[in-house]
Amino acid sequence: MSRQPTNAAPDATTTAAPQTAPEKRVLHDCRNAFAETLIELAEADPTLVAVCNDSVGSSKLEGFQQRWPERLVNVGIAEQNLVGVGAGLANGGLLPFVCAAASFLTGRALEQIKTDVAYSDANVKLCGISSGMAYGELGATHHSIEDFAWLRAIANLAVIAPADPEETRQAVRAAAAHRGPVFLRLSRMGVPDVVPEGYTFEIGRAVRLREGSDVTLIANGTLVHRALDAAELLATEGIEARVINLPTVRPLDGAEILAAARDTGAIVTAEEHQVQGGLGSAVAEVVVSHQPVPMEILGVPGVFAPTGSAAYLLDRFGMSARGIAEAATEVIRRKRAAS
Repeated sequence: MSRQPTNAAPDATTTAAPQTAPEKRVLHDCRNAFAETLIELAEADPTLVAVCNDSVGSSKLEGFQQRWPERLVNVGIAEQNLVGVGAGLANGGLLPFVCAAASFLTGRALEQIKTDVAYSDANVKLCGISSGMAYGELGATHHSIEDFAWLRAIANLAVIAPADPEETRQAVRAAAAHRGPVFLRLSRMGVPDVVPEGYTFEIGRAVRLREGSDVTLIANGTLVHRALDAAELLATEGIEARVINLPTVRPLDGAEILAAARDTGAIVTAEEHQVQGGLGSAVAEVVVSHQPVPMEILGVPGVFAPTGSAAYLLDRFGMSARGIAEAATEVIRRKRAAS
């Protein structure tokens, strides 16, 4: 089930400060890892081009543009044209990375993504920049909290949300090597390093970041480090939480999800997205069909998220480390009540 927060009405505007993180860590903007990796790939592959919608700065493409001005196409604020141009370049034998704010890339150009890219099997890499609620202060029009639901319903399209800079670098390389359409969901919200040393990203594969037998916390993108913090809080209460980073929403690692359901008997998902149709829904579809267990789905509870920093908004909708830990405690209670 999804949880409705008990704080103020969700359509109110606020500038309250986010909760303090459990410890100080270096936070990274994954867009930098994206841009650096794109340049490295372009050095080796002259067919790689970038396409943007007047978003050179926000997509961190300044270095790419300086190095190869002839390989960057700026179509202006015209997202449907943006995706169509990307599909045309792919049909001409190039490798286009199509970059735009996630809310506008997916919302304005959904038909082109479906028809020109996915249905046509165009080798286009769609890059949704500043995803989730990263544009928090700009409000509901700029939040991209429906994109998982829209895109994972489209056949033939891989949907990926990396959790930290290293996973971003590897996901960009995997997208470039993958023959077919890919959507990369890239936040501007600072995140710490979370993937282990020696980690290898694969499209469609989850990674277990922490072992546990009482409950499983599943997240991706900006919520992974919060899930790890929640597991630390739970450990102080004698609860061992497994933590799974699920970067690929489509295709889904069903085997890892089912192992979590069998081993721990309770699951909490957390995502920077609506509770409808996103990561939690994808996990629930697997669980209910094969291994039903109590679940809690944390996300934006079917409302237009208000104005406020991304960190504040995640806390507001129950996705602080403490909020995730409380959801885990509740789902464990339900598991025990059913046994």
